[in-house]
Amino acid sequence: MLKEKIYWHDTLKTPDAAGAAALPEAADIAVIGAGYTGLSAARAFAKRGLKVAVLEAETVGWGASSRNGGMVLTGLKLGMRTVLKKYGRELAHRLFQSSLRAIDLVEQIVEQDNIECGFARTGHLLAASKPGHYAALGEELEFMAREFNHPLRLVPASEQRNEIGTDAFYGGLVDEVSGGLNPAQYVMGLARAAQAAGAMISERAPVSRLERRPGGFAVQTGRGKINVERVFVATSGYTGRATPSLRKKIIPIGSFIVATERLREDVVKSLSPNSRMMFDSKHYLHYFRFWDQRLIFGGRAAFFPENAATVRRSAEILRQDMLQVFPQLQEARIEYAWGGTLDFAFDTMPHVGEIEGIGFALGYAGHGVALGTYLGQTAAEAMIDGRLADHPFNAASFPGAPFGLYNGWPWFLPFAGLWYRFLDLVE
Repeated sequence: MLKEKIYWHDTLKTPDAAGAAALPEAADIAVIGAGYTGLSAARAFAKRGLKVAVLEAETVGWGASSRNGGMVLTGLKLGMRTVLKKYGRELAHRLFQSSLRAIDLVEQIVEQDNIECGFARTGHLLAASKPGHYAALGEELEFMAREFNHPLRLVPASEQRNEIGTDAFYGGLVDEVSGGLNPAQYVMGLARAAQAAGAMISERAPVSRLERRPGGFAVQTGRGKINVERVFVATSGYTGRATPSLRKKIIPIGSFIVATERLREDVVKSLSPNSRMMFDSKHYLHYFRFWDQRLIFGGRAAFFPENAATVRRSAEILRQDMLQVFPQLQEARIEYAWGGTLDFAFDTMPHVGEIEGIGFALGYAGHGVALGTYLGQTAAEAMIDGRLADHPFNAASFPGAPFGLYNGWPWFLPFAGLWYRFLDLVE
């Protein structure tokens, strides 16, 4: 029977009381959101001696941090050619190096704080969905080696079964630096690491209002009020009415995942010989990998954020898409289906900064495992040191919608979905 629930949650050994702390009356800083960004920031703030209150509307990791595919990837959502063209060589290099340091930081935190989440640098495979896409991957390999000194490896279609057990693609590109983990185990470990550093985490404390006061803010939550000197927002795709200026800059986009029943070990090995993180080259892309002998298969089956109807419909769509990639799984049962909400900025870039006196880091567009961890820590450190303006992800302006035609409700997503499908047809 299909379980409409998050598979990763069933991998947690015991229910965790990480967010059981009472709401304090005051703190040096309030961190809004207990996902990767907020917890990484809280850990960094606390290590620097600040009294930190993490305010989470639901429970630790409730949002995308425990719902994603667990991929820890190099680069940004926006291709580095585009980044270089838009922002120039110097900033493009700083941004790409940040993406590599982000993976290093995840690895470092996992080791230092003894987080058992299966982190491993198994690399990723970008699979070419069309012959023309494979030609473009060859150009990408040369560009990344020449411009960023970042080695990649091209896999022709004749050799792709050494990487993926299908003939559905036209070759691919391997990046050995990327990795994977169990996202729910990682975010719970990050919460314990933040607490060990001294941060207090209060769950079921949705922030409804931020009121500027002399010397700081009065933060109204569902569990009462807390007075703080500073505020750091880490709400990503769940950014709400308490921070309207940020809400107008973030588009919440639904992403959906299914997980199969446990497959035979030899089947898994034939489908993914090197345990890569895998995704295709489409605009309306799919991403997939294996964990505990299950295929975790996700994509933009629907663009609107998750609810019971979109999860159920997406499970049907993703199963059909899965069989196009791996027809040998025709008899495999889908055991779990769930959805989550990603945060896209209008320029498809992550952003760090301060708006109306409130610090923030968000806009990961599907690269949040590594970048959320990294930007949470580095933005926190920059806020403490008074150098947030120097952060590389604060170097470019944070755009809103053209002509201001957006108030936080993504009415245009169905049209965006149709546009991406059109591009996949004609490219």
